[in-house]
Amino acid sequence: MGSYGLATHIWNNRLRSILLLAGFPLLLLLICFAFALLFASFEDARIDEGLSIAVEWLPTLVPIAIALSLVWWGIAFFANQGIVSAATGSHDLDRRSDPRVWNLLENLCISRGITMPALRIIDTDARNAFASGVREKHYAITVTRGLVEALDDAELEAVLAHELTHIRNRDVQLIIIAAVFVGIISLVGDLMIRSPRAMIRMSSGGRRSGGKSGGGAAILILVAIALFILARFLAIALRFAVSRRREYLADAGAVELTKNPDAMISALRKIAGHSEIEAPSQLRPMFFDLPKASGLAGLFATHPPIEDRITALVAYGGGRDSREGTALVGQERPGRRGGPWS
Repeated sequence: MGSYGLATHIWNNRLRSILLLAGFPLLLLLICFAFALLFASFEDARIDEGLSIAVEWLPTLVPIAIALSLVWWGIAFFANQGIVSAATGSHDLDRRSDPRVWNLLENLCISRGITMPALRIIDTDARNAFASGVREKHYAITVTRGLVEALDDAELEAVLAHELTHIRNRDVQLIIIAAVFVGIISLVGDLMIRSPRAMIRMSSGGRRSGGKSGGGAAILILVAIALFILARFLAIALRFAVSRRREYLADAGAVELTKNPDAMISALRKIAGHSEIEAPSQLRPMFFDLPKASGLAGLFATHPPIEDRITALVAYGGGRDSREGTALVGQERPGRRGGPWS
């Protein structure tokens, strides 16, 4: 069950994540082509001429887009923890301010020879936690005050082990990278989508004064806006696909570290229905749990339902769900049957 022992599953998930992240540069190229269509529309060209002009613009726009993306990524790489802390309102937690949480995390790290990440806390009644950071010695685990007060030592240790596994498996790096790309595409998309009427008016000015496009410029702008909307939708979908299965792996890692699947199940039960916390959408995939989404939003949920996570822990981790009263004995173990993380 242990995440560290599930090397094949972890590497498979990393490979999938790399393939998913490879889709973001393609979306950036799509954004560049949409911009090129906008520029072509100002030439008052017909649709076929506009497409040719857009293709000619690409070699100029792509290097600019790459440069801006690198600047954005550089800011995120060096200032990500400060940005996350400011966005969530977290502050440092040390041994003196809360020796209980500090000692639990320190003991987990010592038991595995892992460098202890920084500890931070958010003063809210919500029960949640998350790991953050993109480089060694700059990782952090953040917990909420509500989580610390609601969970006993074994349950809190299980949650800390879950977040420590996210760091160990480098999930936090992938989520931050995905959030950076989504931020770029969302920002550009917002700028374009919120002013389509103004752009169409600009494009129609040439036609009213005797332009030759015959409405082609307006069509080019509408196509560009449609591409921006498509790119934003696909970026969000890719970001969600990066993170969902990793929660099962992190639960497995928590069990491997603590040797206590019942504590993780009990923690999940206490967190269910109490995890709602205000935070930017780009950061929400990092959380231990998110409230269950319904309808179409549920298809793109970054986290599996808590009931599914508990079922996996009972079936594959030998845990006992106190609500059900019995453990599932004799089930095949993940080594022979992949489980939800495969």
